[in-house]
Amino acid sequence: MYIHELSLRSYRNYDELSLTFDHKINVIIGENAQGKTNLMEAIYVLAFTRSHRTPRDKELIQWDEEYGKIKGSIFKRNRRFPLEIVISKKGKKAKLNHIEQKRLSDYIGALNVVMFAPEDLNLVKGSPQVRRRFIDMEIGQIQPTYIYHLGQYQKILRQRNHLLKDLQRKPGMDRTILGVMTEQLVEHAAIIVERRFKFLQLLRNWATPIHEGISRQLEQLEIAYDASVQVSEDMNLETIKNTFTDKFAEIESKEVERGTTLAGPHRDDLVFYVNGKDVQTYGSQGQQRTTALSLKLAEIELIHSEVGEYPILLLDDVLSELDDFRQSHLLHTIQGKVQTFVSTTNIDGIEHEALEQAEIFRVKEGTIDTEK
Repeated sequence: MYIHELSLRSYRNYDELSLTFDHKINVIIGENAQGKTNLMEAIYVLAFTRSHRTPRDKELIQWDEEYGKIKGSIFKRNRRFPLEIVISKKGKKAKLNHIEQKRLSDYIGALNVVMFAPEDLNLVKGSPQVRRRFIDMEIGQIQPTYIYHLGQYQKILRQRNHLLKDLQRKPGMDRTILGVMTEQLVEHAAIIVERRFKFLQLLRNWATPIHEGISRQLEQLEIAYDASVQVSEDMNLETIKNTFTDKFAEIESKEVERGTTLAGPHRDDLVFYVNGKDVQTYGSQGQQRTTALSLKLAEIELIHSEVGEYPILLLDDVLSELDDFRQSHLLHTIQGKVQTFVSTTNIDGIEHEALEQAEIFRVKEGTIDTEK
C-alpha cells in the first residue's frame, strides 16, 4: 500500500500543491512553521478524516477560504484508486473511488496509516485519554464498524450526562428515560470493550517480541486492559453486556448525585508492564520510549497481518527524539517494506542506509522543491 500522488487546495499554509511520492522513503526537510507537519497531517486526515493535532476542522481550512481539499492517488492490492476529503464550515465529505460515502466510518480503513510523532512518546506516561485514542484509532483502521459503535456510544454518553445533570438538579424527575439511555449505552459499550480485548490480544502477539528485540532480550513487555467495570477477556459479548447492566443498576443513584456517567469504555485505560513493573510509574524514560516504539512497530505488523498489506508510516519529527540504537532499529525494521514519510529540520544527524535513496522534499513557506 502506498500513496502515489497527493494534492492539496486551501489546506493550512498550502494554496495549491501537487506531489508525486516514492513508494519507499520520502524525507520532508524544512525549518519549523514552514509546513512539514501540515503535509504529514494531510496524509493522516486523508486516512482518518480528522486531524491528530486539533479537533476543530475549520483550523485545517486556509484563512478566508470556504473549504479545503485533500486528494490522493492510492495503490492498494495492486489497484490504483482515488481518495478525496473536502472540509468546509458545513462539515466534511469523503469520496472513495469518486463515490461519496454516506458515513465517514464507511470511508475509514481505505488507507491505513501509522503516525509516530514526539507526542506518541507520551503514550505510556500521558493521560488515559491518549491511550484510549491510540487503541480506538487503530481498531477503526482494521474494523471500520468499530468507529460507528464508538460514535454512537459518545453521542448517547453526551445525552445521558445531560440527563443526569437534570436529574441532579431535580431529584423528583422520572428516571424512565435514563433506563432507556442506559440500555442503549450498554449495547455499544459491550461491543467496544469486546473489540478492544480482541485487539489487545493481537497487539501483544507483536509488541512483546518486538520489545524484547529492542531491549536486547533484557525486558519483557506486558499490556493489560484496566476496565472501569469488572469485565475480562474471557467473557463473551452477552456476559459483558450483563456485567455492564448490573454495574449501571448498582451505581445509578451515585451517577445522579454526581451528574455524570461513572463507568464505561470512556473511563478505561491501558497499563504497560516491563519485567512486571508499571512502566508509567516506575519505568525510566528509556523504558517508556522503548515501549512506545514497540507499540508503533507492533501496529505496523498487526495491520499487515489483518489487512494483507503494510500501512503507510508517518515519522513526524520523531527520529531526532530517539537515540541512535532505537533510531537504527526503527529504520532497519521498516526498510524496503513500508512507504515512509520522515519530516525533520535536518537530515545530517540521521545516518542510515534506508535514507540514502530517499526522495527529498524541501519545504519553505508553503512551497516544496523536490530533489533526489
